Amino acid sequence: MSKATKKFETEVQQLLDLVIHSLYSNKDIFLRELISNASDAIDKVRFESYSSEAILEGNAEWRIKLVPDKAAGTITIRDNGIGMTMEEVEENIGTIARSGTRAFMENIRGKDLKEHPELIGQFGVGFYSSFMVADRVTMVTRKGGHDTGSGCRWESTGDGSYTIEECDKESRGTDVVLHLKEEMREYLEEWRIRSIVKKYSDYVQYPIVMDITRSEPAKGADGKVIEGGGEIEKTVEETLNSMKAIWTRPKSEISEEEYEEFYKHISHDFEKPLKTIHYAVEGVSEFKAILYIPSHRPIDLFTREHKRGVHLYVKRVFITDNCEALLPDYLRFMKGVVDSSDLPLNVSREILQEDVQIKRIEKNLVTKVLATLAEMKEKTPEDYLKFYKEFGPVLKEGVHFDFANREKLQELVLFESSKSEPGVFVSLKEYVERMPEGQQEIYFITGTSREAVENSPHLEILRKKDYEVLFMLDPVDEWVTQGLTEYGGKKLKAADRGDLELGTEEEKKAEEAKREESAKQYKELLEFIGETLKDRVKEVRLSGRLTDSACCLVADQYGLNANMERILKAMNQEVPESKRILELNPDHPIMQVLAKLYGEDKESARLGDYSELLYDQALLTEGSPIKDPLRFTRLVSELMVKAAKG
Repeated sequence: MSKATKKFETEVQQLLDLVIHSLYSNKDIFLRELISNASDAIDKVRFESYSSEAILEGNAEWRIKLVPDKAAGTITIRDNGIGMTMEEVEENIGTIARSGTRAFMENIRGKDLKEHPELIGQFGVGFYSSFMVADRVTMVTRKGGHDTGSGCRWESTGDGSYTIEECDKESRGTDVVLHLKEEMREYLEEWRIRSIVKKYSDYVQYPIVMDITRSEPAKGADGKVIEGGGEIEKTVEETLNSMKAIWTRPKSEISEEEYEEFYKHISHDFEKPLKTIHYAVEGVSEFKAILYIPSHRPIDLFTREHKRGVHLYVKRVFITDNCEALLPDYLRFMKGVVDSSDLPLNVSREILQEDVQIKRIEKNLVTKVLATLAEMKEKTPEDYLKFYKEFGPVLKEGVHFDFANREKLQELVLFESSKSEPGVFVSLKEYVERMPEGQQEIYFITGTSREAVENSPHLEILRKKDYEVLFMLDPVDEWVTQGLTEYGGKKLKAADRGDLELGTEEEKKAEEAKREESAKQYKELLEFIGETLKDRVKEVRLSGRLTDSACCLVADQYGLNANMERILKAMNQEVPESKRILELNPDHPIMQVLAKLYGEDKESARLGDYSELLYDQALLTEGSPIKDPLRFTRLVSELMVKAAKG
């Protein structure tokens, strides 16, 4: 194949423009990213070699070599990893192979990139950071197991296009050559390279090497310095990183800074972790682990492209950096490393899903993480609140899915409430402790915002009785309430579902008697409204929850409420046909007006109009669209005119 010039996809070019022109100040990360890529490539070839030794081509002396060339103004990052075919080069570098880069672009539009340095690493686009310091990047690569003539040479100046051609390459792996900008030549200095490797890549398990030239006095055969013999230059290859796996060292020997740097290395996050968990397990299942709770939510946390952040090693040999079996989905935000002594080295990703030892490790990790969160909540509530504001919606998924740990999770979930200020959370335990005497259930309401639920007519009677109501404002809360049915012997009760039975037995009897009397008074009117709205509501009845509003819609005890319908529609899910109950306030003046009108003229067209208005009003108060807004506004206008005329 002859040399071909091709265009980058639009999103890649936009990304390159940002990298070249909008950059944050810390340009050092280009070397960390390229070393990480090289380390990943070696991980992959090691893993593949367990099933196909031929891929090694007799070269299993793992190394990442840095080659600064001051004369040429280049620095080369060379690895003997898996390498790439020409098709893989084009897929990974020239085009959008995954939605990650596109999502990256969407999320940084309009933002100051200096304030979001972690975004580069989050989307695996670290290769492009090369263009921060280089005005031309050349990559020569060949995949292990392929013939020497199947190499690929890729080159770009970041101007919107790149060239690609086949080439010869004797050794397996990848060379990335950065032709440094004039003002970036400091990255050719030995001290600069050493400091960056020490800071970002000291824990990489493969030797990062560089040829070091030193001048030393000339010595004779006896090893003694020759007087007047001058100096000679001697070049030796030095290893720049310690390669000592941090998780194998005792906690007492590891500084906070080392934990932080290791976190940044494996997570590509520039911020400190919120919490570090370092522990070892011995016995039936033996493993060491360092887990981190990040301080902020990655922007792809709720997408299918989100990659798990816990790396699995077996006896310090990399297996995978995306092991879904290590932690359940609701802890997918955790970062870290697990190194097992029990798993076979040739374990496959498929076997991992069913391996008994992995199940034991997962159970142990979950127990440790939940215990750590419980301790944070108890001892450092301000840190727990930071965590919860970032990851609470994810953690709550466990209440629905993880039956074995449901009780532990119930102690960890927090909600805003009718008795808390915006942004202030209450636990279920705190709620129960401050329940007034006579309150039998824990009341909650789901919705899209605090403002929407706070003003809901469903809360009127609860507010009158001074009962606290939990505000469940995350979409996941609709599923949470299916798993969280009671706490501390108190059942959870939705304010907008079923009927509310409040107060003491005497109060309930008095309320029931009052409602029966009202039901007799308005019996025919309710039947008329029910008949008028029969295609839209399941039932029309008098309400025990309204004190000020004229009407509201409520779902059956196990029916779909308006919020759940909105969520399902947003997910493009088919919404099952369901009708809600229209509740009317027997003490509202509108009921007397309607009863009078019905008594005077049962055939009056205005009765039908008023019935429609009540239904539309109930829809609006719950945040649902009305079927005919034009007719609604016309009827309201007519009423206003009549009221003005007296």
